[in-house]
Amino acid sequence: MAAAAPENTDPAPHIPVLLRPILDAVAPVEGVWLDGTFGAGGYTRGFLDAGASRVIAVDRDPLAFEMAAVWAGDYGDRLVMQQGVFSRMDEYAQDLDGVVLDLGVSSMQLDLAERGFSFMRDGPLDMRMSQEGPSAADIVNEAEEELIANILFQYGEERASRRIAAAIVRARNEAPITSTLKLAKLVEGCLPRSKPGQSHPATRSFQGLRIAVNNEYGELFQGLMAAERALKPGGQLAVVTFHSVEDRMVKRFLTARSGGGGNANRFAPETNRDTPRFDVKKRKAIGPDDQELEDNPRARSAKLRVAVRTDAPAGEIDAKILGMPMVRGL
Repeated sequence: MAAAAPENTDPAPHIPVLLRPILDAVAPVEGVWLDGTFGAGGYTRGFLDAGASRVIAVDRDPLAFEMAAVWAGDYGDRLVMQQGVFSRMDEYAQDLDGVVLDLGVSSMQLDLAERGFSFMRDGPLDMRMSQEGPSAADIVNEAEEELIANILFQYGEERASRRIAAAIVRARNEAPITSTLKLAKLVEGCLPRSKPGQSHPATRSFQGLRIAVNNEYGELFQGLMAAERALKPGGQLAVVTFHSVEDRMVKRFLTARSGGGGNANRFAPETNRDTPRFDVKKRKAIGPDDQELEDNPRARSAKLRVAVRTDAPAGEIDAKILGMPMVRGL
């Protein structure tokens, strides 16, 4: 049995979404787990406290591990921190008892204006989770108008994508767009004024750029296959999504890998059904209850899906089956 968890005395501003339903769904928590989206450490601490013998915490953002330094040592060698991307989790570990993924952007990233994720705080237009590679400013100021429009439409589901892309190009011809508030105001000027209770007009555009900068859909696609390779028979996969595209990808992956087959659309050729690699625990996604919504409004759109790995060999799957949005030119 795992050693008793230490008493944590540091403040916990981050509330992990659907942690209680996850722990209930995968109980009993034991063995080695991999938290592919470490962030502020909410899931990692939750699994260690619930009885996991070890958690391998993966994150592409080096800041996540810097912030965890104040408490990570309390868990000793039960906590292993690995900087990297969860799409490569099978390179970091094998024969895992479980994998948990929280696909939402970390609150610590949103709260830091200098990271450039938030349209509510002025900061450099960055959005890079790894703090490496091309930034959102690079895309906004250098990409062709058509590519920007496609990013906003495919990744942000922004219907006014062409109008916004044209406005971006006009504005950057006058001066580079380098701050979050400048871009947010530009987008806001292209759309009708939002009504009370509606999301900020720049929400979808910022989402699209963030997904493009961090290759989030590609990471999810590769990460699901990596989890299939890394989990041992009986190992569990728990994924929390926050918007319809991610949930659709996870649902279709698990449907296809549990022997359900199915096509990306009704006009596509019928796919061959092969040996199930997963058994889905519940067909319907698990959402937040009233208590969690009261405690953490961020959980409103969250959906949890859980599946158990079979002993069938891992394989490959076509991204088109998952309905993954793709943008040419990125």
